[in-house]
Parts: sequence; structure tokens; C-alpha cells
Amino acid sequence: MKKFIISFLFALLFTLSLSTLNSCREEKTAGEKIEDGIESVGDGIEEGVEEVEDEIDDATDDN
Repeated sequence: MKKFIISFLFALLFTLSLSTLNSCREEKTAGEKIEDGIESVGDGIEEGVEEVEDEIDDATDDN
């Protein structure tokens, strides 16, 4: 019986600690998630444009 109680308390404390760790994460609203997605896509487009510019510069320098 003691072993069961100790195991139960250990499992309870472990579960509570996990729920505490999960609740500390920053919760984002739908608007913030959309903003982050738009920024990410914009960054990707900018990087793509820079790569194309570099390739064009390299191609024109060779000729």
C-alpha cells in the first residue's frame, strides 16, 4: 500500500510539473500568428530576390 501511495504521489507531482512547464509558454493570438506568418513569408521572398540578384550579377560579370 505504501508503494502505491508513493508511486501515485510521484506521478501526481510529475504531471503537475509538466503542466506548469507547458503553461509558461507564451500564448499567441490568431492575429499574432498571422503576423508572424506574413513576416516569415516576406523574409523568404526578400532572401529569394537577393539570391536572384546575386545570380544576375554573377552572370553579367562573366560576360
